[in-house]
Amino acid sequence: MLHLYNTKTKSKEKFTPIQAGKLGLYVCGPTVYDFAHIGNARPIIVFDTLYRLAKQLFSFNNVTYVRNITDVDDKINKRAIEENCTIQEITARTTAQFHKDIKDLGCLSPNHEPRATNHIEGMISLIERLIAKGHAYAAQGHVLFRVNSYADYGKLSGRSLDDMMAGARVEIAPYKEDPMDFVLWKPSEKPDPAWDSPWGSGRPGWHIECSAMSKAFLGDVFDIHGGGIDLTFPHHENEIAQSCCANDTHTMANIWMHNGFVLSEGEKMSKSVGNFYTIRQLLDDHNGETLRFTMLSTHYRQPINWTKASMQSSAEILEKWRRKLDGFDLTTADNLPVDDVITEALCDDLNTPKAITRLHELFKNLGNEPTAQDLEKCVGAARQLGLFSPQEEIGDGYYISKEQLNSNSDLASQVEALIEQRNIARKEKDFAKADSIRDQLAEMGVVILDSAQGTSWELKP
Repeated sequence: MLHLYNTKTKSKEKFTPIQAGKLGLYVCGPTVYDFAHIGNARPIIVFDTLYRLAKQLFSFNNVTYVRNITDVDDKINKRAIEENCTIQEITARTTAQFHKDIKDLGCLSPNHEPRATNHIEGMISLIERLIAKGHAYAAQGHVLFRVNSYADYGKLSGRSLDDMMAGARVEIAPYKEDPMDFVLWKPSEKPDPAWDSPWGSGRPGWHIECSAMSKAFLGDVFDIHGGGIDLTFPHHENEIAQSCCANDTHTMANIWMHNGFVLSEGEKMSKSVGNFYTIRQLLDDHNGETLRFTMLSTHYRQPINWTKASMQSSAEILEKWRRKLDGFDLTTADNLPVDDVITEALCDDLNTPKAITRLHELFKNLGNEPTAQDLEKCVGAARQLGLFSPQEEIGDGYYISKEQLNSNSDLASQVEALIEQRNIARKEKDFAKADSIRDQLAEMGVVILDSAQGTSWELKP
């Protein structure tokens, strides 16, 4: 029986799915403008662990895990200017690096990884509904959400409007009716990306992106929404307000889960202090399993102090266990037995420290000449936490070489035909179908590049 801590109710609750036997999970993904750092890795690892547990409890086909890519954002625009390159170049390169990094951390791919730029139509539709219902208003090319029109605003973060005003740096713009009102749409000027809308050429605000993408794949109300604790306010608070008001629902997700902060060597990460580490930098010194094990050694809701000493300790533990598994083929993808004690620990609000204690016990009890069954039990238990997993489980994807494409005009025609189908689906606001086609193209090694000028594509390197 799965129990999870709900940030909104401030209590641990028995998980009851909206649809019996199924689970829908949405997690806020990266804004792709730079290398992901160790703080970004924590929610990816935490919710990958939940995804693995959910697949065990509900079976693979009954779990829908959606993790988005934010590929339209002011930080991306700024980075493109700094590097004198296109926004598409920034997002394509950074997304590819993100995928490589989290694969090395042993994280499975989500069922869907929508990109914000593929869901502009859905965002515009939500904004139009909010205006029609009186929850939003247009002003000087902007569209803003009326915070005081939603009585439950602040219930997720547990703050009153007065507290939020006192503690937040709120933009006091002349076109706002109230300082707390937040942006749903804003005007764009070249070279920033822009889309046509009823309010002029512009681009979406950050918060409306996740509301549109979660709705496209999981519906108006879904089971679990996850992310880092830093997203509780204002991002998740604003998501709830705009989604509930647009969709006429009492909630957006039944359970809200948030992982704690990551400190580095006892302090907030800072490049000036010298304790700022990207995932890629850490992987230069340790393998991904070491990073994953270190992260899971602390309960996800607690702050974690990331230190070089803790990583070294994790590396030594895993190496000791790996030596005990000498002779076992870790590349096998066969279904191995799960450990009931670990399952019970994970079902108790992802108690990974307790699960790791069980792993210590299992490996300690391995004799000098363990049986194949004993080894399978240990490896099966470790894989519940994403450790000692076969590379095939994570998947390398299928890539088409430029030589193959140049020598196969039929293949190029197939790609163009799929892109045309996708464009039609987007026009008809069938965003799930559009993303499914994009996923199909991605499996072929094709990267889609959307812009205000249209859609182009290229092959993965």
